[in-house]
This record gives sequence, structure tokens and C-alpha cells, in this order.
Amino acid sequence: MVAQDSALISFLSGGVGGIAAVAVGHPFDLVKVRLQTSTAESMNGSVFRIMQRTVASEGIPGLYRGVSAPLLAVSPIYAISFWGYDIGQRLTKMMRKDGDESPMSLIEISCAGGISALPTTVVMAPTERLKCLLQTSGTKYLGLLDCARQVYSVGGVASLYKGTVLTLARDIPGSIAWFGTYEIMKRELAKLQGVEDPSKLSSIAIMVAGGFAGMACWGVCIPPDTLKSRFQTSHEGQYKGVVDVYRHIVREEGHGGLLKGFRPAMVALPPTLTVDSARKAQPLT
Repeated sequence: MVAQDSALISFLSGGVGGIAAVAVGHPFDLVKVRLQTSTAESMNGSVFRIMQRTVASEGIPGLYRGVSAPLLAVSPIYAISFWGYDIGQRLTKMMRKDGDESPMSLIEISCAGGISALPTTVVMAPTERLKCLLQTSGTKYLGLLDCARQVYSVGGVASLYKGTVLTLARDIPGSIAWFGTYEIMKRELAKLQGVEDPSKLSSIAIMVAGGFAGMACWGVCIPPDTLKSRFQTSHEGQYKGVVDVYRHIVREEGHGGLLKGFRPAMVALPPTLTVDSARKAQPLT
């Protein structure tokens, strides 16, 4: 019963923290996706300058176009990720020699983190598809349900899951980088603070660890994320496949085009870490 209560509290606190993080971070995500999918002059300038232009043309609600999709999905995604990480831990421990009960190594933690991204894709891929369309399509859709209906009418479930491979290409290495870096930073900060158990670190230390983990994650994620955003918002037949998206971006914009969106992702880290630190403080091992 105690274990069940603890799991429920962890899920609820993670859900609330995730919703708060979405609310704070969505304007930055909107800028990221629009940078990744547009070459218009309105996308030139600093992140906050682009936000100012968005507010001037669409009002403050314009910064939150598409927010309904991640708001609805964040709690189930967190729950599935929590479950996936547990499965990942079990699978990595199965590779050990019999009787080895030592704490998980950095490699094992990173692998478990990568495994956790697999089941979340079931929810993440269609969520990202609808979110990106709502963020970049102006008034074409009346809302989330209308967007889902129109997308489904074009190609059924397969259309909703357009970009799934690229979602996996982003989230698996991103999760490996996040979990690995987060654990490294926790251990190093524990040494600096003279704390034996990294899970007992101060909130500030947890935020610092999360900040470095976030930078490592997005450093790995941005190229496949750019490909994903471009592919998921493309009209039917625009690209022949994932490789064609890559070739098109490199041909038209150079390899630098694959890094679009890195700035808003970095700028979003401090505010989202502030509201999400409680969830990130949950022990991983």
C-alpha cells in the first residue's frame, strides 16, 4: 500500500510539474517549431523579438497555439516514461552476472533512459504531429479536435503517426543523453556538497544537474527534431521520405538548417527547469 501511494504521489506530482513546464515552455517551443519550418523574414532576430512579432500579429494567445495537445498528453507521457524506465532498468540488470546487486552504472542508467523513450512514442508521435500543425497552420484548424479530424480524414491512423521514426530518432538518443548527463552531474555535485546519496541534493543542485542534462539532450535532439518538425508539417507528397527531408534542408539551407530551433530550446531551459525541478528531483535508481 505504501509503495502504491508513493507511486501515485510521484505520478500526480510529475503530472502537475509537467503541466506547469508545458505552460511556461510552450511559447519557446512555438518559436522553435516555427524557426524549424519557416524561412520567412519574420523568423529573423532574437527569440524574444520573434515572440514580440507573434504577439503583435496574433495576440498573446498566439504564443499558445497548439498547447492543448501537450497539455493533454504530458501526464500519460510521464506515466509511460516512468514505467518504461522501470522496464529499462530490469532489462539492463538482466544482462548482469547472477547475483550482481551493485548500483546501476552510468551506461546502464543511460540505456534504461533510452529504453524509456520507446513506449512514450505511442503518445508522443501523434501529439507532436498535431501540436506542430496547430503551431504553424494559422487559422486552418478550429482546434485540436478539428485538426485531429482533418489529419485522420487524409490518411487515417497512419497520418496521425506521421514522423514516428523521426520522433524515435530524436527521443532515444535524447533520453540517453539526458539520463546519463543528469546522473553524472548528480554524482559530481554530491561530491562537492559532501552528500553521500545524490537523491538528497539541494533543489539548486538538482536544477543545475537538470540544466546540464537539458543542454546535452537538446544538443543531440535538435537535428532530428528539425527533420521531424519539417516532415510532420509537410503536405502529402511534399517529401518522398525522411532522407528526402534531410537532403532538401541541406540543399536549401546548408547543414546549419538542421540546427534551427536550438536557441529557443536553450532559452527555455531556465524557466522550465524552475517549475519542473520537483519532478526531476525524483530518484532515478
